[in-house]
Amino acid sequence: MRFPDLSFREASALAIGLLFLLLTAAYLVQVQPISWRSGVAPPATGLAIRLALVSIVGSIIIQSVLAVRRPAEAETPADERERQVLARAGNWSGLVLGAGCIMALGNYLLHANGNLLFHGILLSLLVATVAESGFQLWLFRRGH
Repeated sequence: MRFPDLSFREASALAIGLLFLLLTAAYLVQVQPISWRSGVAPPATGLAIRLALVSIVGSIIIQSVLAVRRPAEAETPADERERQVLARAGNWSGLVLGAGCIMALGNYLLHANGNLLFHGILLSLLVATVAESGFQLWLFRRGH
């Protein structure tokens, strides 16, 4: 799968997926001291703000670059098949998010640490975003 062979929506899903995969990896490196079993976790305020800013700015840059490279495709609304793919991928990633949040809540019941709960839900959001992009790519490519 070469990048030029991808449609606009496939290229967007790939680029956003890679951005969030990098953000997830950077997040995991930053929170290495967390002990999920012992319930010890540092506050995440600064890290969460940095992640939010990088994800917003990165997403805007990615979409802008793709739109400049393919203006006609960027302005074309999603057809019926694309809408179904986006909806199905969103539903499946919602299951990933829900499972991660339930695990974070279960961990909270064991340790009663709000910082650890926050980290668990933030990690769930990151993983669900990566999963959504992966699901989109798989569903788009499955039809070819």
